[in-house]
Amino acid sequence: MMYFQRGNNMIHVVSAGESVDSIANAYSVPVDNLIFDNQLEYPYSLTIGQALLIPADRKYVYINGYAYPFIEQDVLEEALDYLTTVSVFSYGFTPEGELISPTISDEKIINISVQHGVKPILTLTPLDSEGRFNNNLIHRLLISENGVTNLINNTLATVVEKDYYGVDVDFEYIMREDRDLFTEFVAELTRIMNENGYTVSVALAPKTSAEQPGLLYEGKDYGGLGAAANSVLLMTYEWGYTYSEPRAVAPVNLVRKVIEYALTEIDASKIDMGIPNYGYDWPLPYEKGVTKATTIGNIEAIRLAIRYGAEVKYDETAQTPFFNYEDDSAVMHEVWFEDARSIQAKLEMIEEFNLRGAGIWQIMRPFRPGWMQLERMYGIRK
Repeated sequence: MMYFQRGNNMIHVVSAGESVDSIANAYSVPVDNLIFDNQLEYPYSLTIGQALLIPADRKYVYINGYAYPFIEQDVLEEALDYLTTVSVFSYGFTPEGELISPTISDEKIINISVQHGVKPILTLTPLDSEGRFNNNLIHRLLISENGVTNLINNTLATVVEKDYYGVDVDFEYIMREDRDLFTEFVAELTRIMNENGYTVSVALAPKTSAEQPGLLYEGKDYGGLGAAANSVLLMTYEWGYTYSEPRAVAPVNLVRKVIEYALTEIDASKIDMGIPNYGYDWPLPYEKGVTKATTIGNIEAIRLAIRYGAEVKYDETAQTPFFNYEDDSAVMHEVWFEDARSIQAKLEMIEEFNLRGAGIWQIMRPFRPGWMQLERMYGIRK
């Protein structure tokens, strides 16, 4: 085997009898990445003396980004360099199992993703006409054997027709009584999809124990869903949210507790950690049930701090930046958002717990420092 060191990377020179599989195995790198990084074309034939780039030895991770079909093309294209998959948000359904397409066509985002070597994923959600998760719709579907069968068949047909790579199931606020039916649905969906060459992931609310009370948690069986699906996304964000008191969206100390519990139920190789790509701006004083925060981008947050001369502080426990400012109407505000430090703190847990990767909610706002941190720390599976 002949190779040359070039900085942190290796260059392998192909010898007689070698293949992409044997070379990938020799360097312990994913064969898909070897193919992608060197622009090899199917059937991936090699010739003696051909030089192949072998990136520096590092952990390769799966990175998914959620996006709506109306994402700006330049924002999407920048993000695609750092993604394995992109989950298109979202397809709905009726109680009878009829699939409801996004109001804006998903063809453009699918085509651009495929052109950049990123696999598009169909996201399935039980959203109502007002954009809220409807657990009554979930219940009506799950108790109908015909409805479940129709939904699976219709989803498969759409995946095949539109060249999706798989399905992401994002059902939230499932009623406790529907817990086992939901697990059975995911298991059957996965069986059918896998038989046809497609994958299934399922989004999990951020639980810290098996019997954690609350509508967000009681309908999700971590162990059952982890066994049923090909992978899971831990939705480790929204501690700080629109109607909460001002706080970090994804405090690292609480994210850690969710991961630690998940690992007691699900193999690490199936787990993706959720990472938020946004923050919130709360007007003060906070009044429970009345105060409503505004979603804010990470770059937008810094520009706001600069505009009002605010000092950005860093909470060492949550490992998240925040600041306070007084607006032009003399109203005080508190802002929590993400920066390069908080993103790094979250990404470090992927390696610490040997997780499969991460899912970014969502990639509609560009945040280049986050992508650069990711690229510095990991290789991206393609």
